[in-house]
Amino acid sequence: MFGNFIQYIVVLLIYATYQPVANTNFSPVESVFLFICMGLLFSAQTWIAFLRLEKRIHREPLSGLDHRFHSLVLRQSILAIGLFAIDIYGLNLTSFLSTLALFSLIPTLQALFCLGIFIGYLSIIWSCAHGAYQRIYPTQLSRAAYVTGNISLGVPVLLPWLTLYLVVNLLALLPFKSTRWILSSTPGQIGFFLFFLVGIALVGPSLIRKFWRCTPVGNHPYRQRIEALCARTRVDYRDILFWPIFGGRMITAGVMGLVAHFRYILVTRALLHYLAPDELDAVMAHEIGHVKRHHLLFYLVFFAGFMLLALALQNVFVYFVLYARPVYAFLASLGLSPVTIQSAFDALVFILLFILYFRYVFGFFMRNFERQADAFVYTQFDSAAPLISTFEKIALASGQPKDKPNWHHFGIGQRIGFLESCEADRSHIARHDRKLIISMAAYLTGMALFAVIGYQLTYGQDGQAFFRHQLIRHFEQELADSPANPLVLTYLGDLYYDEGDLTKTARAYEQALAIDMRNPYVLNNLAWIYATGKNAALRHPRRALLLARKAVRLDPSARVLDTLAECYYATGDVASAVETETRALAAATENQGYYRHQLARFKADEGRPRRSRRNPPPPPRSSLR
Repeated sequence: MFGNFIQYIVVLLIYATYQPVANTNFSPVESVFLFICMGLLFSAQTWIAFLRLEKRIHREPLSGLDHRFHSLVLRQSILAIGLFAIDIYGLNLTSFLSTLALFSLIPTLQALFCLGIFIGYLSIIWSCAHGAYQRIYPTQLSRAAYVTGNISLGVPVLLPWLTLYLVVNLLALLPFKSTRWILSSTPGQIGFFLFFLVGIALVGPSLIRKFWRCTPVGNHPYRQRIEALCARTRVDYRDILFWPIFGGRMITAGVMGLVAHFRYILVTRALLHYLAPDELDAVMAHEIGHVKRHHLLFYLVFFAGFMLLALALQNVFVYFVLYARPVYAFLASLGLSPVTIQSAFDALVFILLFILYFRYVFGFFMRNFERQADAFVYTQFDSAAPLISTFEKIALASGQPKDKPNWHHFGIGQRIGFLESCEADRSHIARHDRKLIISMAAYLTGMALFAVIGYQLTYGQDGQAFFRHQLIRHFEQELADSPANPLVLTYLGDLYYDEGDLTKTARAYEQALAIDMRNPYVLNNLAWIYATGKNAALRHPRRALLLARKAVRLDPSARVLDTLAECYYATGDVASAVETETRALAAATENQGYYRHQLARFKADEGRPRRSRRNPPPPPRSSLR
């Protein structure tokens, strides 16, 4: 289940970090053709792989088949992620979709479409795996129930992200300075994300419940036992629901919701069918233990901690890119867009950080939280024997060996062993609680240190100045070794701009254009400097207009059209500035308030003498355009 969570989040990072480009690797027809061919090859390879596994079923022990099955599913899932990355970065599907009117108007639909592609790959895997799954494990689960059950597990990840994406798109349409500040500034983004994270944690369970199609347990005889245990432990909830995961045939339960009004207790029909009354009580005590020990709140803290860690290590990511410069240069030599290469590196680094964080940090606490919830049974009952027997039934029903390792839960055998040790000596419970307290204190202390150090390095004036100085030294040395490298000159121009030295910035960009005149990024940035520079020596409106026109031919995106409009304005052609800025606003998928402000500024100066026109505002971002 949590493996699916990680896969979905990795895919979200791949999608979110990609920046659409005008110069795609293939034409739309070629990309669609390659997309279909790769999908068919993936389907055939997956089908053959699971067919071979089915032929081994009668020749190998169950434990070996279980390992082979899950390894094959994992391998194909990783292959699906790689295929999705090729679709986004190699075939540039997002770049093509962003040109369609419907997807441009509602970017959330584009996100849904792209995520649907990945879910389609996973559905192929699960559909092909069903035959082997049914033979290895004693279950009558239908193929449709198996596929839809796996898909539904991703909802707790996809639904909040899609909701956040939709909210951001709507905020970008509002012509208010406050919304622009929230979406463009680091403090605003952090505050907005934390506010949204808390909000979705509160109301998300109600949305997930409807998507999972959970139904009330009703007057089932076991409902009274669950209600009585909740009343005894003083745990409030909204309702007790049947959880139809995998057709309700799994022996499992769960609880979701931080506050009582949105908290739901989930049970499967198989749980109520196979467990004895005292075993049901033990399982419910485990779930109540998660609530009483505030584990759901800590999970929220860990997600916020990951965002904090990513921000704190932001400059370290850039050093990673520097050390990977030979790879970067090689990919650029193949004709890949610098923007695409940079976004691919960003995605790779974030994905590696995410996997390490959730596998070793989040996974450590999840395993030990489960053990703490197991031990909570002793607060309500004299013995954990019913919970132990439940674990035995789960192992038997699933067909999985007890010693099977698990990164987010201890294995069933390990959980039984811990409870048996507690049966003999209850001091093990107190020792485990102390272990978690110390671990949580160490985690929070580490996050606080990362926050302080990371802020100083990434956002503090001294840290930023030191970092830029190191980058400039690096690129100047690399330029000495490769004086005809336009990529190095482009990076130097960006850094000189951040330093405030526009003269060096323009010189570096001019040298880059002398080598490669078809770089829309450099053309656009240099045009902006020549059109808006306060220094008379850098004011070249006619040159700026020429550069901007070339940039628009290569990349007719909103930000480049905005630069062209500014160049028309600088040369006194206000009518063309208004017309071009209108096109920029129509093409904008984000930060539309800025483009409306630009358009209003140009319209206000129509018909006025040239001397009355105001200086243009700074670029909409802290760095270059």
